[in-house]
Amino acid sequence: MAADLAAKIRGGELPPGSALPPQKELCGSYGVTLATLRQALRQLENDGLLSQQPGRGTFVAEPRAAYRLDSLRGFAEDLRAQGQTVSTQILGQQIRKPPAAVADRLGDVAQTLRLERLRLVAGRPAVHQLSWIRDTELFGADFSGTSLYAALADRGVVVHRAAETIRPGVLDEDAGDLLKHPVGTPAFISERITYGLDDTPLVFDRATILGTAMEIRTERALTGLSMRWSTHPR
Repeated sequence: MAADLAAKIRGGELPPGSALPPQKELCGSYGVTLATLRQALRQLENDGLLSQQPGRGTFVAEPRAAYRLDSLRGFAEDLRAQGQTVSTQILGQQIRKPPAAVADRLGDVAQTLRLERLRLVAGRPAVHQLSWIRDTELFGADFSGTSLYAALADRGVVVHRAAETIRPGVLDEDAGDLLKHPVGTPAFISERITYGLDDTPLVFDRATILGTAMEIRTERALTGLSMRWSTHPR
C-alpha cells in the first residue's frame, strides 16, 4: 500500500497539494486495518511525500527545498537560485550582550546585534534562524529584503569562509509554534560560524530547519567538497 501510494505521488497521479481520500475509504480500497494504514501514512510523511494536517486530512506534500552544503551564500539566495519563493519575517533585532555560548564562538566582544528571523518557503514557515552579529552598526538594516551577507558586503566586510555543524533534532514547543508543526516533528539543527578575510568570526547562526520541508543535498568530487562525519559527543 505504501509503495503504491508513493508510486502514484512520484508519478504525478497524485499531484502536490492534493488531498488523499478519507482514511476509512483508503482502508477499504487497500483491504488493510486502520492501524496498518496509519503506519504507512506516517512512513510516507517521514519520507517527505505526505503532510498530515490535524482536522483537515492528509495531503500530498510539496517538493522539499534543498539545503546545499557546497556553496557559501545566504539561506534565501541559495533557495532562490533553486527557483524557490522565499520571504523573511523579522521577529527581533536588538543590541545585546552575547550569552556565554555565543561569546565562546565570536571571541572577545562586548555587544552584538541579535537578529531573529523566520524564513518562509512558498509562503510556509520552514526555518527559524537566530543570528548573533559582531558588527552592531548593522542595527536597523532591513533584513526582510536584504541578506546578512549582502549587508556585510555593503559595509566592505568580505565573507571568507564558514564552519557549519548540522545535527538531527526535533521541534520543541517554541519552534513548533513558529513553524506551525507539532512538538517532536523532525528537524535539522544548524550552527554556523562565518569568518572574514582575517579569520575574525563575524556571525554565529543557529537555525532550526523543518525536516518535512527541507532536505540536505550536496555533490562530491575528488577535488571538490570535503565532508567529515563524526559522532555527537555525549
